[in-house]
Amino acid sequence: MEKNEYDLIVVGSGAAGMIAAIVAARNGKKVLLCEQQAKLGPKLKATGGGKCNLTNTLSNEDFMNRFGKNGRFMQDALNEFDYQDLISFLKDIGVETHIPDGFRVFPISHNSGTIIKALEEELYNVNVEVKNNTKVEDLICEKETIKGVKTSTNNVYAPKVIVATGGLGFSMLGANGDGFDFAKSLGHKITELYPAMLPLITKEKWVANCKADTIAKAIVKIDLKKAKNLKAVGDLIFTPKGVRGPVILDFSREITPFLEKYGEVPLLINMIKGMNEEDVFKHIKSHPEKTVEETLNFLLPNSVVKELCLIAQANNTKKFKDLDGQVREKLVKILVNTPLTVIDHVGFEKAMITRGGVSLKEINPKTMQSKIIDGLYFCGEVMDLDGPCGGYNLQWSFASGNLAGKLL
Repeated sequence: MEKNEYDLIVVGSGAAGMIAAIVAARNGKKVLLCEQQAKLGPKLKATGGGKCNLTNTLSNEDFMNRFGKNGRFMQDALNEFDYQDLISFLKDIGVETHIPDGFRVFPISHNSGTIIKALEEELYNVNVEVKNNTKVEDLICEKETIKGVKTSTNNVYAPKVIVATGGLGFSMLGANGDGFDFAKSLGHKITELYPAMLPLITKEKWVANCKADTIAKAIVKIDLKKAKNLKAVGDLIFTPKGVRGPVILDFSREITPFLEKYGEVPLLINMIKGMNEEDVFKHIKSHPEKTVEETLNFLLPNSVVKELCLIAQANNTKKFKDLDGQVREKLVKILVNTPLTVIDHVGFEKAMITRGGVSLKEINPKTMQSKIIDGLYFCGEVMDLDGPCGGYNLQWSFASGNLAGKLL
């Protein structure tokens, strides 16, 4: 085999690309891994704020359900490589993990650098040739069959190519959508691409006065008829310009398409753990001698209480019974469904993942091979499959990379 000929070329060195290269090399393949950045795993390094929430302990069935209608696509990959297999794989390459909350799996170091270093060492151990600062500019294809890749310096040949380039999220770390361009140029359909798992900017300015507060178990809904069945539950964090926190990061994938279509998206947020109007009235009646502010401080942080009282034009120093009847009703309604209007987001530059990608209809879920181009494989975020916070997307990257690397 010539110097620039390989059994497999992997494009991209995220979790999916590195494990794909390792699995193929362990099976005796001559593998080249191309990464356009100076170091491997640039996006992996930033995962979970650098703490690297690897996966979680859900059953495969529940795990797939969290990905929505496309989740069933990952069944074969998860059957081959679930969270327990990932834990074992990492242990084999020297990374100990733990599950501090009984659900999320982390390296004991809580440092993504530990994972990257171990994967790098294993790439070396199994003789994967790694080329950093090597940008793949195009795929070489003849008669619907992969022949190799064209890099910025030369052509490199292989009968198998795995595209593991990720999406558009965290563009400051080198994400540029190359994988989508490669796939599209060879006839693959790319679904609409939207930034996901990112903070949102609101029209309402009062949120800036609550930026030190986190609201647990907030319920967020989109106040549009077309989205009446969509909701998310989780911790909400106010920012100087809007909202973030796990519930927003998870739900943003549903919001950004509406934002692009309508320009703004109305939300209704219950910050009082699902209490309805009747529940709120009962709570207020149980504290008849307290002021409105004192009564509501049992339900919400003081800064939030003050802002909601301002919105309802309710004097927070009065007792609830002394408020005008219409003001009382307005305040209770706002407590149950606090309105916020999303008018923008922080863009792909700070989006953790991408919603959309290479159409799953054109990929064989049993192998990750293209149904259109022989020898072309996909894994990880470049495909039209994304999940919530909590190790979902990283587990999917490892599982799909493992399956693609088997070159079935």
